[in-house]
Amino acid sequence: MGNLKRAFRILSGVAAVFVLAFGITAGIAEYTIPDSFRVTQGQELNLDALGLSAEPAMGREVDAVSLHTASADYDADVLLFDTIPIKTVHVSVTEPLTLIPCGTPFGIKMFTNGVVVVGMADIDSTDGKVNPAAQAGLKMGDIITKINGTPVYENDAVSQAIQDSGGQPLEFTVNRSGEELQLTLTPAVSSQDGSYKGGVWVRDSTAGIGTVTFYDPQTGLFGGLGHGICDIDTNNLMPMKDGEIVPVTISGVTKGQKGAAGELRGYFSGSQSIGNLYVNSDEGVYGQLQASPAQQQALPVAMKQEVQEGPAQILATVEDGTPRYYDVTIEHVAYKSDSRVKNLVVLVTDEALLEKTGGIVQGMSGSPIIQNGKIAGAVTHVFVNDPTRGYGIFAETMVENLAAIEQETVQKAS
Repeated sequence: MGNLKRAFRILSGVAAVFVLAFGITAGIAEYTIPDSFRVTQGQELNLDALGLSAEPAMGREVDAVSLHTASADYDADVLLFDTIPIKTVHVSVTEPLTLIPCGTPFGIKMFTNGVVVVGMADIDSTDGKVNPAAQAGLKMGDIITKINGTPVYENDAVSQAIQDSGGQPLEFTVNRSGEELQLTLTPAVSSQDGSYKGGVWVRDSTAGIGTVTFYDPQTGLFGGLGHGICDIDTNNLMPMKDGEIVPVTISGVTKGQKGAAGELRGYFSGSQSIGNLYVNSDEGVYGQLQASPAQQQALPVAMKQEVQEGPAQILATVEDGTPRYYDVTIEHVAYKSDSRVKNLVVLVTDEALLEKTGGIVQGMSGSPIIQNGKIAGAVTHVFVNDPTRGYGIFAETMVENLAAIEQETVQKAS
């Protein structure tokens, strides 16, 4: 009888441990597994890279026809040990996409949709120091889109409106984090030169160097950088009105070291535009080029579930104007992350690249990451305290933006 009780206690303990382990596993799955996936036509959802499996959700059959139909959707159960369902996810079937991986540098000239408030300063007036901009409620990062109902796109338009105000209040239309505000700024007379001033510093354009990630030979569209262009003072995404792409020559490299990010040094090698910039988003910049910037063979785009820890390569240009493959290791993959641009942790292992740059440097953002013959992602950021490492974005995420631009282009054409 005592042995039976002892055995029962052991079995109860094992069951409790199993239930606890399952609960922990299910909780981890909920936190780490995305709520949706994409697969290309003819493929089923494969989660081997996550150590899991998947099958159509209970009561739902997916036939061969729907697997070969773009835009077909279905739900799938994610399984532990091929048997225990731990989460239901949504699956979309998309057309397979092949793009040319580039790794080529490009120059960006971008003009803002409105002007960005990047600073404020006190004005010496007859009434002492005053700050009309602060008194009006303006804040760093605000985007001034109109003054007295007239759209403004340039710094000069703001300063001219203030100087011509005669000290009368001006109605500023401001975009603040997507919300439109109406603020009243009353210019002050400067005691130094007698002119009217608003006490506000603004920026209407930016320029820089990045790397083209991929090019679509069917449409001429491209994606690059893997992260957005942000204002250097406010660190907010620059609101884009329009922009153009110009050729760049890499003239040297400042090698990265712990605590100091390196950079590719270069210059715009011509004023002639080679393309247009359409979108500046958190996940990169997108536009259209007149011709492919690289001669690489087109490769399929990997879905996020196909990307896994292990060997890979990046395609980057650090000398001679020629993109080259360099060995890296994908150390970590965050399939579900709060950040859409920091899904991968990449370690540079290539001795030639380490010798030349110290690892990842500024200007390499957008360098495509190639794994198992597919475009897996792009480099986005460098670890300042360890330049051999950096973050990367899934190529699938960047392609979402590319598809949105293509659809918008088709709608405009029709």
